[in-house]
Amino acid sequence: MRTHTSAGALPAREHLPAVEPGAPVTPVLDVVIPVHNEEKDLEACVVRLREYLTRTFPYAFRITVADNASTDRTPEIARRLGHVMAEVTSVRLEQKGRGRALRAVWERSDAPVLAYMDVDLSTDLKALFPLVAPLISGHSDLAIGSRLAGGSRVVRGPKREFVSRTYNLILRSSLAARFSDAQCGFKAIRADVAERLLPMVEDTGWFFDTEMLVLAERAGLRIHEVPVDWVDDPDSTVRIVRTAVDDLKGVWRVGRALAVGALPLDRLARPFGDDPRDRTIGGVPGGLARQLVGFCVVGALSTLAYLALYSLFRAGVGPQAANALALLVSAVANTAANRRLTFGVRGRERAVRHQAQGLVVFGIGLALTSGSLAALDAAASAGSPSHGTELAVLVAANLAATVLRFLLFRAWVFPDRRTDHPAPGNEKAVR
Repeated sequence: MRTHTSAGALPAREHLPAVEPGAPVTPVLDVVIPVHNEEKDLEACVVRLREYLTRTFPYAFRITVADNASTDRTPEIARRLGHVMAEVTSVRLEQKGRGRALRAVWERSDAPVLAYMDVDLSTDLKALFPLVAPLISGHSDLAIGSRLAGGSRVVRGPKREFVSRTYNLILRSSLAARFSDAQCGFKAIRADVAERLLPMVEDTGWFFDTEMLVLAERAGLRIHEVPVDWVDDPDSTVRIVRTAVDDLKGVWRVGRALAVGALPLDRLARPFGDDPRDRTIGGVPGGLARQLVGFCVVGALSTLAYLALYSLFRAGVGPQAANALALLVSAVANTAANRRLTFGVRGRERAVRHQAQGLVVFGIGLALTSGSLAALDAAASAGSPSHGTELAVLVAANLAATVLRFLLFRAWVFPDRRTDHPAPGNEKAVR
């Protein structure tokens, strides 16, 4: 069983060490096969998978059969396979649910890389090592087999093809998912990531791995995709309609949780410097370029929102009231968007304080622009200033206010609180 890590950020990814000669052999890979009433296919699946791993996989491995409350001979077959094959073990659960089975095995496993595949072995096993190699090397956090990626070869009926593509389209449009195939039963995850990620995943059924992928992606973890050769199992017992309804409920639940910041995704953040793009370039604070781009994009969208709100409010109240309301709403939205997108702050902690500070920053900017106009009026002793002069003053004042707002956001509202120390040998890079 694994030793739990601290509650801070995830450690930097490292290549899993090779097993020293004479040292106790701990499996590097634990492949879980979740089953429910699979007495027909289970033995052939395990024998084929074990033979393939023995012949091709260069690390120690384990195959775990996770029985989900089967009522046929599946538990008996699983126990017998565990007795005659040293690399095979079985776990019995009294409740159904693929997600429940994966969680139960993965949380107890001592292997640093955890995977699962469906019992029908629809995915060609040649993709197994490409699936787990990026996790072993430390390159990626999760890996998935994809039937929709370029280079994949798939044989299945039109109904399943339509359902699969529609489902992934829904994920892209509603949850902004960028991975291509959420439902392929061929996935792997590093154990240190699973330890932090699994407690956030609520689903215990078919939506389990989709939820896991969405949360991992939103947390900024790296997901590796492997094109697979896949042949549909015509005898599959999956109920497409019921599964689709449950998945849509899951999409709504996860989308709502992400929208209100209810998930502590910051616990899945990798430390500063794990990604080469995060390393400090001489004289430039880390992340400055990305934050500038994000701030400009959020600012442009906030301006459009302000104009739309002003037009809406102007129909019912006077221009001053409409302007104040539109500015207030857009300022709150601007702070929330910059908090999440520009400065990467997740969760509800300090959210109210950030909003209050954002309103102070907004007030400072408003005072700067209003003060500039007042000063212009006072200076124009020979009459009202021209419209062109007013516009020039407003442009200059707004530019100064924008720069000031960014600096205050970066230094006061959302300061960089990272305390990670550079790895040995990297002191010069971050000095």
